[in-house]
Order: sequence, then structure tokens, then C-alpha cells
Amino acid sequence: MVSAIKAAMNGAKVTLLERNNKLGKKLLLTGNGRCNFWNEYQDITKYHSENIELFQELWQTKKDVILPFFHNLGLIEKVTNGYYYPFSNQASTVLNALETKLKTLKVTIKLNEYVTKITKDKKFHVYTTNNIYESDKVIIAGGSKASPKTGSDGNIYNLVKSLGHNLTPILPSLVQLTGSDNYYKLWDGVRSNATLTLKENNQIIRTETGEAQFTNYGLSGICIFNLSSYISKGLLNNQTEIIYLNLVPWYKGSKEEFLVWLNNQSIKLNNYTLKDILLGFLNPKLVNVIFKIAKIKDDILWENAPQTKIVDLLTNFPFKVQDTLDFNHAQVCQGGIPLTEVNMQTMESKIIKDLYLVGELLDITGECGGYNLGIAWITGLTAGEEASKNA
Repeated sequence: MVSAIKAAMNGAKVTLLERNNKLGKKLLLTGNGRCNFWNEYQDITKYHSENIELFQELWQTKKDVILPFFHNLGLIEKVTNGYYYPFSNQASTVLNALETKLKTLKVTIKLNEYVTKITKDKKFHVYTTNNIYESDKVIIAGGSKASPKTGSDGNIYNLVKSLGHNLTPILPSLVQLTGSDNYYKLWDGVRSNATLTLKENNQIIRTETGEAQFTNYGLSGICIFNLSSYISKGLLNNQTEIIYLNLVPWYKGSKEEFLVWLNNQSIKLNNYTLKDILLGFLNPKLVNVIFKIAKIKDDILWENAPQTKIVDLLTNFPFKVQDTLDFNHAQVCQGGIPLTEVNMQTMESKIIKDLYLVGELLDITGECGGYNLGIAWITGLTAGEEASKNA
């Protein structure tokens, strides 16, 4: 949509082909239906790619045009902790702004057009299940295979491969994690702040702090999603992926100091059981999991408990990752067309002239917080502008 808008603004005659019966199905799901369309905190570390340096220059030059673009569509935002949402708190407001601009620019929109083949001789021929379209230039902005219920069935990858492009491995990203232990039903439904440290083959890869969501299959939550990109790739390469959760992130001392703190709590709370002490700061379901793993009874006193084991579980709880959930649950995919096959200043293919490739189709992924939509806006606007030069 933003590619079509930018190209039409430059005077190009634009036809937008949409496989669904309406535009923006996936956009309406973003931000839990509120559309977190941008983030005030822009840093290249929020974006991941095998060739991130190729995206960095484009991002540096184009990131400041995104908000003015949306302001010029009449969109008013509200900012919460750096996260940009439409003031209405409805993703439909963003979609309406884009659709209204497409309409005023007289962009031809063809719905229910499933593209099956693209060829090029003197011109492009785009084959759909209904028609054949002829064009001087083509922008492919078809997303990935994440959330296929919105139309992302992965066919887009067959199209770009048929045009001569390669693909790095396509993996679920920003997705929940599964494990193989037998206590997940005990903690199902818990939400708790934690500090999470991902170790791959015992080497620290990344640390996240935030709300972890404990499920009957493993772990979820924004902090988990941000770790999942690393984990998907590690599991593909048969690496051991373990997340260590500090369940008491509010305590800033060492494990040894925390043990002393628990000793002092036990003295202060005379005649309290260990369970009663832990219930003063930890969700009861998590307490039950710790007791199950430590193999201790509910009425045990602190002085009779395996104190080092308890402290280890509270400050360094191990979760061995078995897998991620599949593409049906993933917000985005990682992998795609290598950035080395695209002119990252124009988004034009280096393999086929006048073919432009944008968004999630490329081997670049953002973290949670509006960064993946940011990739779509930056690359989409660039392609629309470049494809319409001399229109």
C-alpha cells in the first residue's frame, strides 16, 4: 500500500493486486489490533539480518520520513513508552488512512487476485488465477509465510525463486517456545516479570527483561519473542538453547546476597514455612513448580530446605528449549531474499531490472515494538519512489 501510494504520488499509473477480498488483513492484527506502527527508539540493533550493514544506510536516511508520511495521511498518533499507536487505538484507523489515500490517488485496486507466475521479456507479465497483467515495473510486497490465515501461504517464495532469486532459510520468528518438561500445566496462565538470559551451547547470546508468560507448552511474551529469532536459527543448526530466568529481578544483589536475604526473611517471619515466605513475592503457581523440581513438601521450613537449590531456581531457572511454535503462530519470519541480491538504496533487484523487492520478503527482521512495520514502510516507500522515477 505505501509503495502504491508513493508511486502514484509521483505520477505513475499503479495497479495494486491483492489476493484477499480486502486490503490490510495482517495490518489489522498488529499490536493486538491496535497497530503499533512505529517506535520512538530507533536503533539498528533492533533489526537483524545476515547483512545488516546493507540495511543500515537506508534505515539511517529514511527513518525520519516515516512519521511525516503518516501525518500527511491525516493520522494522529499517541505514544506509550516510545510505542506509536493511532490515537483511536484501532488498527483500522491506519488501514483507513492508507485506503483513503489510495482512493484519492486513483490507484487501481484488484482484490481476490492470487498471483501464480511472473515473467519478463520487454515487459512484465503478472499471471493471476483470473487475469494477466502487463507492466513496465513490478514491486513484490507479499510478505512471508507467517500467519498464513491472513493469506501468507509462502507462495511468494516460489515466485521470487522462479525469477532467479535465492532464499536464506525461512524460520518462524517472534514466536512462542516449547519445552519438554512435565510441569508446564502447573504454571499455565502465569505472567511474571523476569530477566531472561539465553545461552547457546553455554555461551550467552542475549538478555531480555520483561513480562514472561508461562503456558502449558512452555513460554511466551514479548521478551520471549525477541529471543526466538536467535533460537530458531540455533535450533536449525542443532545448537542447545537454554533460557535462564531470574524470577526475582527486583533483587539487585548476587545469589549469595539473596540467600542471606532469605535467611533474614525467615528470621523476621518467625514460624513461617518456606512456601509462606516465597508467596510474599512469587506467584503461587511458580512456587508450586519450584517445590516440585526441588522435591520438597509444602510445610518445609527454610532452615530444613535445600537452600542453594532454591536460590538457584529463583535466580537462574533453566528452561531448555525444545522448539518454536510453527508459522501459524509466528508474527513474522526470519530469512528470505539475501540483501546482497537487492540494491538497498533503491530496493531494485540486482538480478532483474525494474523488479523491486520489499518488506518481510527480504532477509531482515525487526524486534517487537513496531520495527517490522518500520521495515515495511522504509523499504516500501523507497521502492515506490524509485520505481516511479520518470513516470
